[in-house]
Amino acid sequence: MTLIKSISGIRGTVGGLTKENLTPLDIVKYTTAYAQLLKEKNRSPLKVITGRDARISGPMIHSLVNQTLVGMGVNVINLELSTTPTVAVAVTMEKADGGIIITASHNPKEWNALKLLNSSGEFINFEEGRKILDFVEFENPLYSKTDFLGKITKNENYIDKHIETALNLKFVDNEGVKKLNFKVVVDGVNSSGGIAIPKLLRKLNFQVIELNCIPNGVFSHNPEPIQENLTEICNAVKHYNADLGIAVDPDVDRLVFVDENGILFGEEYTLVACADFILSKEKGSTVSNLSSTRALAEITKKHGCIHSYSAVGELNVVLEMKKEKAIIGGEGNGGVILPELHYGRDAIVGILLFLSLLAERQISVSELKATYPNYYMTKDKIAFDENLDLDKILKRIALKYKNEKLNIEDGLKIDFNDKWVHLRKSNTENIIRICTEAKTKSLADELSVNFMNNIRELA
Repeated sequence: MTLIKSISGIRGTVGGLTKENLTPLDIVKYTTAYAQLLKEKNRSPLKVITGRDARISGPMIHSLVNQTLVGMGVNVINLELSTTPTVAVAVTMEKADGGIIITASHNPKEWNALKLLNSSGEFINFEEGRKILDFVEFENPLYSKTDFLGKITKNENYIDKHIETALNLKFVDNEGVKKLNFKVVVDGVNSSGGIAIPKLLRKLNFQVIELNCIPNGVFSHNPEPIQENLTEICNAVKHYNADLGIAVDPDVDRLVFVDENGILFGEEYTLVACADFILSKEKGSTVSNLSSTRALAEITKKHGCIHSYSAVGELNVVLEMKKEKAIIGGEGNGGVILPELHYGRDAIVGILLFLSLLAERQISVSELKATYPNYYMTKDKIAFDENLDLDKILKRIALKYKNEKLNIEDGLKIDFNDKWVHLRKSNTENIIRICTEAKTKSLADELSVNFMNNIRELA
């Protein structure tokens, strides 16, 4: 079993021994530390938005979070079952001091976590995360006395508000999308997406076929929206003769499409298509992380704009987007970030941009995919003994390929003319992750195998 404490929050497998798993005591400690961080700003009373995905452990953990905040004198607006981007939107709409989402994102049902937001509805930064870790380890918290306890207000309408706000984004073509008259299969992976995505699509007058949309937290398949976990929706799109399939992860910040033939559009191409649409309307820069497809850079260049890469992780993408004043960005795992609404991955926004693009070009999903550069990606990893210095291995690899284009911002990325490899250390295990991309799947696989052999030789 696992407990992972980091500057981005706390996550782990629920139950068991404290300090080894995610237990009620850990939840209380981290929520308390988060409230202490907010109190440093000396505003009183504080207000925090909370919400959760549909995991079985969600109600228990959500209750602990809410009551701990109350004990720290913080007022809570409880969205109950919600999505990560919805909580982020609510933070700004309510002018709150922060937000907590109870979700382990794409991890299996045994896991849960706290995602911590600041007053802008964005993930807390590295300095704030470090302070929370220090509070947990070293501080003796001061809880509020009776007359100064916080209060809880419930508001379960924020998914609707989120949808309405997204529908009013400046380039979203509601009327054009409605004319598509699509039949769509939705895989909500038995979580919040089973509520949010059908609601959105029915507002667009689409016929919706629900797949795994009962939000009971008993995930019908591994909840990460990648190819090996999405055979059911691919088959359903063909069976129902649908125009489109839409799959999300449990907290609805990752988005994958399936074309009318039951073939995955590709999680890497979600952001490519959305950026293509935005750049056709407005010129500006784009950002993705170092492990994302090269296709985004090529599409950005085609529009006469500049693309840049960030280290892996949503926080890093957002920092780079602000630095470059990017008008759209995200991660190749199906995460679309549109600053016009908020600096966070948002499947609802991604769906609307994608549908607006289809409405404008009047083509099918498969025809759209055929307009983009064709790349294939392979992901693998190698585990090592705990005592082995992985940084030394990466330095040896860098030296071996010193004549190629190298990026050492986040591990080691080596760009070749028609392919690339990205090597990264894990933050929690002594492993090196290997991500490769090439013009064919066989070439991407071959590149991955070659670097696995290189790493073993140099270990």
